[in-house]
Amino acid sequence: AGTGAGAGPALRSYPHSAVLDGAGAYRLRWGRRGSALALRLEVRTRGYVGFGLSASGGMASADIVVGGVERGQPYLQDYFTDENRVLKKDPQQDYHLEYAMENSTHTILAFSRELHTCDTNDKSITESTVRVIWAYHHKDIGEAGKNYHGSNRGTKSLRLLNPEREEVSSASLPYFDLTNKDVPVPDKDTTYWCQMFKIPVQHEKHHVTKVEPLIQKGHENLVHHILLYQCSSNLNDSVLDYGHECYHPNMPDSFLTCETVIFAWAIGGEGFTYPPHVGLSIGTAADPLFVLMEVHYDNPSFTEGLIDNSGLRLIYTPVLRKYDAGVIEAGLWVSLFHNIPPGMPEFVSEGHCTLECLEEALGAERPAGIQVFAVLLHAHLAGRAIRMRHFHNGEEQKLLAYDDEFDFNFQEFQYLKEERTILPGDNLVTECHYNTVDRIRMTWGGLSTRNEMCLSYLLYYPRINLTRCASIPDIMEQLQFIGVKEIYRPVRTWPFIIKSPKQYKNLSFMDAMNKFKWSRSGGLSYNQLVLKLPVNVRCSKTDNAEWSIQGMTAYPPEIERPYKTEPVICSSSSCLSCSLFLTLLCFVYITASTVGNTGPFV
Repeated sequence: AGTGAGAGPALRSYPHSAVLDGAGAYRLRWGRRGSALALRLEVRTRGYVGFGLSASGGMASADIVVGGVERGQPYLQDYFTDENRVLKKDPQQDYHLEYAMENSTHTILAFSRELHTCDTNDKSITESTVRVIWAYHHKDIGEAGKNYHGSNRGTKSLRLLNPEREEVSSASLPYFDLTNKDVPVPDKDTTYWCQMFKIPVQHEKHHVTKVEPLIQKGHENLVHHILLYQCSSNLNDSVLDYGHECYHPNMPDSFLTCETVIFAWAIGGEGFTYPPHVGLSIGTAADPLFVLMEVHYDNPSFTEGLIDNSGLRLIYTPVLRKYDAGVIEAGLWVSLFHNIPPGMPEFVSEGHCTLECLEEALGAERPAGIQVFAVLLHAHLAGRAIRMRHFHNGEEQKLLAYDDEFDFNFQEFQYLKEERTILPGDNLVTECHYNTVDRIRMTWGGLSTRNEMCLSYLLYYPRINLTRCASIPDIMEQLQFIGVKEIYRPVRTWPFIIKSPKQYKNLSFMDAMNKFKWSRSGGLSYNQLVLKLPVNVRCSKTDNAEWSIQGMTAYPPEIERPYKTEPVICSSSSCLSCSLFLTLLCFVYITASTVGNTGPFV
């Protein structure tokens, strides 16, 4: 039996849950409730519990709530910190206690807060990633004054407004694993390792309903992302014998036949469950037989002797669903033609899934359009925000997906609240915001996490023959910005060499861009230029085939920049509008504790 107040909402009120610490001592449950978010903390302590929302994942400028049960009396207090991490009581109390309980081992607190409170000290809760910060102490606040939480603290990135989805039990379903076998991870910054596999389910159609990451224990930060590609069905089993570094001059030719992404997982993400009416088709002639698993290892400390056995588990069923799922890679084609000047607090890149590509591919394969049900937004370390903009007949629609608090270490498919129809002639723009203030050289589009990407992976149905819908900006107009007049032709080296003017003569275009004296105002002018440049269209099919529009030049659509976010309707209910019980509780706690302008979160 425990002590506390209230019966508390049933657990089904909290459809989402996450363990925030490695020891399993701190569990968060949450769920949306109209214009509010309901939260429940279950923590292995009889002292105070802290919870907060932070833009950086640290204590500075955070929105914090602290509560517990002391001598049978529950308490909950709304705090905030300034940029110097000083904790202050929030004059507007927006977290409202609904239930509190303490037993011999745990403290449980259930409370709610409006998504948008009109309080400048609170952080709005949106569909973007949020860095949750947490802490707890074995004593209550009032027992020993200022109690420091010590090592019982941490941060975890989550999406608190992920839509609820119908979970179909997969406990009894068959599965197969695609895992690396004792891969020696080199002692270098970035390694892409590729291994070919043969799908064991053949001769009869099945649907994959769920994909789970199998990350080797202790390698959670080493394995940055895993991509699964469909390869040519004309291969034979000899390609299965060994793995090799991807994108390497000596890699097997068979790897070059693997162009179509059929699944993507990235660091911080959990398993992905397909909606009940959609599955990833396997077992027929049109389905993947040979697949390539690409694992990106991120080893910035150059650790030696690492051996990895990570991979994916695919759970499947013979009970067919209505639709086959497909994946389209949209955004900026990964190349050196995508570049970002140093020292920029904000730089925007755009990748275009053009009207021309969608007109041709959808017009031929699916004039009624496709239904997008999930999106994975992908960038690297300089990424700060990503938006997927959607235009129909030139009119901008609601954002397809966005993350204004992008976290490189937390990338997963976002389920859409409502499926979105993409029609022939629509435009999709992947808009990526970067910060390079801490860099002194150009950042280039590329594979390393220190390079950049700007991609969106769209999960949709029904599957059509379109795997990539992307663009590359024109490089010569970019070089004209820094004064380049002529390059050596024909181009025989990569990156190509500049002929004039004299200050860049015989330099590669990369060296010339790095030699240019960049300023913030110059970077801003360059950004405005790049966003208006004509683009080279990438419009790819499976098996390395291309739609006829591939390689053609197109102009980006006339779009409003910057994107105007929808106005937020905020609502607030401070302690003044709480029940008499909670008001009294706030008053008793504030007067009883001598926390002042400091407190447990230090």
